[in-house]
Parts: sequence; C-alpha cells; structure tokens
Amino acid sequence: MSDIEPLHHSEKSAAPRAAFSLLRSLAATAVALTGALVCVYLRTPLPWLIGPLIAVAAVSMANGKIAEPPLAREAGQWAIGVALGLYFSPDVVREIARLSPWIGSAVIFSIVLGWLGGWLLAKTVRVDAPTAFFAMAIGGAPEMAAQAQRNGGHVDKVAASHALRIMLVVLIVPFAFNAMDVHGLDPYTPLAKTFSWTGFVVLVAITAGAAAVMERFRSPNSWMIGPLLAAALITATGHSFSSFPAVVINAGQLLIGISLGSRFTPEFFRAAPRFLSAVALISLVYMLLAAGFATLLAHGSGLSWPTAAIATTPGGIGEMALTAQALQLGVPIVTAFHTIRLLALVLTVGAMYRYWRNWMERRAS
Repeated sequence: MSDIEPLHHSEKSAAPRAAFSLLRSLAATAVALTGALVCVYLRTPLPWLIGPLIAVAAVSMANGKIAEPPLAREAGQWAIGVALGLYFSPDVVREIARLSPWIGSAVIFSIVLGWLGGWLLAKTVRVDAPTAFFAMAIGGAPEMAAQAQRNGGHVDKVAASHALRIMLVVLIVPFAFNAMDVHGLDPYTPLAKTFSWTGFVVLVAITAGAAAVMERFRSPNSWMIGPLLAAALITATGHSFSSFPAVVINAGQLLIGISLGSRFTPEFFRAAPRFLSAVALISLVYMLLAAGFATLLAHGSGLSWPTAAIATTPGGIGEMALTAQALQLGVPIVTAFHTIRLLALVLTVGAMYRYWRNWMERRAS
C-alpha cells in the first residue's frame, strides 16, 4: 500500500493545479476577446491581433494571473498559414517566379540588416557575441534562441529581443500605414470562394498533417509554414476544397495575440532594461532602413511602395501578411517574401554567425 499512496497523493495534488491552469488560460482568452472587441469598436487596424496582444500584455505585466492556453501559438499559426496558402493560385505562383530576383535581394538585405544590428547591439551594451548576433538576426524567436544556446549565448535575452521586435513592428507598422491612409486594391484573392463542410474537413486534415510532418523534422515555424505550403500546393494546382471562414482567421489572430502578449511579464523589462532599450532602438532603425530599401525594391520590381515596405519590414510571416490583407496590399507576395526570407536565414544562420564572429574579432584586434 505504501507504494501506491504517493501516487494517489500526486494525482490529488495534480488536479487542483490543472484546474488552476485551465482558469488562467480561460482568463487570458477572456482578456484577449475583450481587447479584440474594443479594437473592433474603435476600428483600429488588425483588431483581432492587436487588441489581444495589448490587452494580454497589459494584464500580464500588471501581474495578472493569466496564462497562454496550451497550443495557442500553434493553433493560431495553423489558421493563418492555411488562410494565406489559399491565395497561391497559378497566376500568383507565376508572379512570384517573376519576382524571384527581388525576393533574393530582400533576403540579402535582411541578412545584412541582422549583421548590422548584431554589431550595434554588441557596441551599445555589454553582451557576448552569440547573444548579440542571434538577438538581432531577423528570424523566428525559437530558431534563433536555439542557435544562441548552441553557441553559448543567453537564450532568455535572445527570446526577449525577438518578442520585443515583433511587438514593436505589429504596433507601429499597421498604425503608421493607417495614419497615412494607405490602402490598395489587391488583385489577389483566395481561389476558393464558397464554403463546404466536407472540403473544410479535408483541408484541415491535410494542413494539420503537413504541420505534424514539419514538426517531426524540426522545421522552423512548422505550424505556420507546413499548413501554408500544403494549402499553397493545393491552390497552385488549381484545386479548392473550401473557403476559409473569417471566424477561424479571427480566432487564429486572437491566439497569436495571446501568445505574443503573454511573453511580457512583470520581470520582462526589469531583467535587462539597457539591453532591451538598445534592442528597441535598433528595431526602429531596422524599420527605417527597410522603408528606404522598399523604395529601391518598388522602383526595380514594379511593386507598389506599400507592398514592398510590408514585404521587407522585419516582422513575422503571419503579422506582416495579415497587415497586407487588412490594407489589401499583395497578400501572397508579402507572404512569399517573408517565408523565403525565414527559410533562407534559418538554413544559413549558423555559418553566418561564424563569419560574423570572425569579422568582429578582426575588428577588435
């Protein structure tokens, strides 16, 4: 009996913890929904993303007892990935092929920007080389944090820097374009026009399976890129199972907003205020330089400047594509730019760090 009693005790103590965790997740969802509805009422840009992000971050930093629901980020990324993939009709694929040299130039620009940002951060604050480089590389937070850990950097600082950069981009760029009254007439729309329950179930199964496969192979941003590529492949071959309901897209934005906002705890800014202040300033420099590069890109490629600017802004795939969707500015083009940039960076960032570190050491000697 003595061997069994501790198990019973563990089960009894686990139940209240699980219930408390569920309550905190429900509280976060309620806070996020409130923030979204307020932003809908105020007619802000991206209300289902920005509202939850601001509301959850504010409550979290005020030490509110809320927590990100399990798999919230993955579910949100899946929804947005599928919605974006449905834009990739055969005509869109041909347009992306035409733009491939310019997408390549944008990849190179983002790499150079990361090199510059890492150098500025290392010069501004006392921080080791791997932390400086991977904190300012324009990639996904999980992938850059993993690279930092592998090379002896501070994982917490790298993850915090990416959360801060993405939050700044999400809060500044849509409002700036909205203030400038920038709107387009996007010629690209999802290929599927009508909703079908059967087709929707098939679409969910295929895209969720793609995410699971990408996750198994430890692909970067697997719950965004896997469904995006699967839905894009279906659409590019001229097939359409079903349209994607707006309520699912809004729910995906809400879950991503919760995931982003919950990273901002009371300890977030107290942990390394000078480091995060430097990251914030460099992120602003990134946005200004990206706006300048977008002018060159628009002139050479024939894209409108707003589309080129969103395509090269140092934000995440989902956030920038949603911004393009809200402003009707080349959603699949913006998605292609950011997806290829992320994949190229993740595949080369380890080698780039070694070159960057040697370059920094030569400058110091």
